[in-house]
Amino acid sequence: MPTVLTSAQTRFLRGQAHDLKAMLQVGGKGITDALVAEIDLALEHHELIKVKVAATDREARDAMIGELAERTEAAVVQRIGHTAVIYRPSTDKRQIVLPRA
Repeated sequence: MPTVLTSAQTRFLRGQAHDLKAMLQVGGKGITDALVAEIDLALEHHELIKVKVAATDREARDAMIGELAERTEAAVVQRIGHTAVIYRPSTDKRQIVLPRA
């Protein structure tokens, strides 16, 4: 089940992600199972990550970001250019406490 965020939670997470550096990059091979596993691991450990997508076409970037979010059951917080911010709460140890709706 994918993560669903309210607008207040999205604003909060955008502020939290401001100083983050992109952890992973989707390259020329596109979205592979290894990349999805790595993003899954990063989300479990950090909960909020930035991912760079190296597609030249805007629709292709949006499709890749959407597929990543769907396959990792995460929420896309924002997308600016080639960089997307993705959030999924950790199942073991939650570090980010979201504001209520």
